[in-house]
Amino acid sequence: MSTDSLTTDSSPAKKPWSVCLDDRFGLAHQIRSKQCRLYSLGLGSDDTQFEVSMANNGCEVHRFDPSVKSAHILESQRLWYHRLSIDWRDPHPAVAAQKPHSNTRKLGTILNEFGHHKIDVLKADLESAEWKVLENLILEDVLEQIGQLTFEIHLHWPGFEVSGGDSSVVRFWYSLLKELELKGFRLFHSYRDLSKPQLFLKKDIFNASSCYTLSWVNTRWT
Repeated sequence: MSTDSLTTDSSPAKKPWSVCLDDRFGLAHQIRSKQCRLYSLGLGSDDTQFEVSMANNGCEVHRFDPSVKSAHILESQRLWYHRLSIDWRDPHPAVAAQKPHSNTRKLGTILNEFGHHKIDVLKADLESAEWKVLENLILEDVLEQIGQLTFEIHLHWPGFEVSGGDSSVVRFWYSLLKELELKGFRLFHSYRDLSKPQLFLKKDIFNASSCYTLSWVNTRWT
């Protein structure tokens, strides 16, 4: 589970996006054979070290960010930028008819449009939209097409379109994490970001963090 061979900067200011290179799960082989594919879902983040490093190591990298200037940019030989944001729903048909080139899609829709059947690594930094996106991946069985997940999760508030009392929000979060486990995803790395406020559902909690980076490997990946 080492990422040393991919790390070019160990600065603590960089987020700890980790991949599992255990030979049982195939990613190391995919990287060596230049057949790895990474999807990076973000909202205007300037930190692209992980994506650049993976591209330099032979991965085909697709970064989805609605703030980029052009629809599709080939930044380097293996690094693409797309002016698209990943949502948990496709645009309403009436809206889609008015805006046929809408910049918002579900991940499953993007995979179909791009003709991609598998993603070796899915990285997501979605500023609290991650819970609903994760729910969509579970409900539509998109997880089966993903080898590894590395998600930044936020706990300071319920997240977009997640409602109810604190206990029901926690049950919803837990049900998603449990569903990942039931589908064969195993957590191999967890990082608590202590630079973020010590909040949990808007409450100050000592030694807590409102932000974690969690990484899972799909143990059923073939």
